[in-house]
Amino acid sequence: MTLSDRSDILILSNGPGELTTWVSPVLQALRAKALQPAPRISLVLSPCPNASGQEVAIAQRYGIDRIQAAEHFWPFLLWGKTTEDWDWSPQGLVIFLGGDQLFPVIIGRRLGYKTLVYGEWQTRWHRWVDCFAVMRPEQIQQAPARYAAKFCVVGDLMADLTPNLTPDAQSAPAPDQAAAAPLIGLLPGSKSAKLTQGMPLALAIAAQVQQARPQARFVIPVAPTLQLYDLARFADPLQNPLLTQFGAIAAVLKQAAGQPYLETQQGLRIDLCTETPAHALLRQCDLCLTTIGANTAELGALAVPMIVLMPTQQLDAMRAWDGLPGLLANLPGVGSLWARLINAWFLRRNRRQPRFFAWPNIWANRAVVPELLGELQPAEVAALVLDWLDHPEQLSQIRQDLRQVRGEPGAARQMAEAALTLLKV
Repeated sequence: MTLSDRSDILILSNGPGELTTWVSPVLQALRAKALQPAPRISLVLSPCPNASGQEVAIAQRYGIDRIQAAEHFWPFLLWGKTTEDWDWSPQGLVIFLGGDQLFPVIIGRRLGYKTLVYGEWQTRWHRWVDCFAVMRPEQIQQAPARYAAKFCVVGDLMADLTPNLTPDAQSAPAPDQAAAAPLIGLLPGSKSAKLTQGMPLALAIAAQVQQARPQARFVIPVAPTLQLYDLARFADPLQNPLLTQFGAIAAVLKQAAGQPYLETQQGLRIDLCTETPAHALLRQCDLCLTTIGANTAELGALAVPMIVLMPTQQLDAMRAWDGLPGLLANLPGVGSLWARLINAWFLRRNRRQPRFFAWPNIWANRAVVPELLGELQPAEVAALVLDWLDHPEQLSQIRQDLRQVRGEPGAARQMAEAALTLLKV
């Protein structure tokens, strides 16, 4: 395909989840169009309460031409000034893939570019946005009727998380290893707030499971934003006092034949996988124990049974709220107090009006996979794990349910087609 002139595509995004689940598949779809001349692709990150500080490093692996970190966002938004004084082609497009939907409106008008907004749940600023690519048809009905022509339904970008797997590989069941040597994936988180609780809980659950199933194997797909020694800190009682609340199961980092792993004093071994994305490994897991976040979408897309853990032993650990609560919870000095107050209020509210946090449950609007919230006890979670392993038909049913709710792939391709249409207008 050809364009009349060299053009710019500016992608606006924010957190690590948006980069892996939205930006990555859209980039692949854009490149598959083989545009000539190829548009220059830039990424500008905006501040995000879920940010790990490694977003630029993640984006660099995608081969993006230009990347600006979130700390330089506000001068760009307010005055159009990038830290490296980027130039811009006369023809271009702003694609919104995370942040505030007002951002592409302001930036698009300043650059004189068309705007394409991916609307996962809500759409705003209908008058000023050129095209909305939305997940569900109902979103068109929720918008003012006079702007309906600006909408196209593309589906869920998260369903495109496994582009390198063939259709047969995506739908085929994983090998049934439960009767022999079950493989259990542990996803305790990638940021300090989650790892402080998530690592001790994961170690304690694994220890309980291994007592009943000595042949069980465990693996942690290490987030690309984490160094192995940083991960190991959260398994060290001298650096993470919260281990004592979960049974004081500590572990040290070791390596054998090039394979890094954590090992407890009791001899429990947890392999560490640094390959990203770890799709092939995850598909071999009989089940995974995971925190909330984009990882639940990834596991859902791969049809991997999961138990979603939200421990509240450390009430100020959860700070990834949107809007004002997120800002208050992350304030220097007083953020911890605000986080405890907000989370205590949320727990009371959630008991009255339960809501879903795992993406497969959100997609289906029902409990496809269990979400465990509260002061979780390792023995209780381990009992659920062992029950699943003793009843492989339950695991098979969950895999089948996940395949049904994850949605059909193709959203990224349709986003790329909408982008090309706007560039050629």
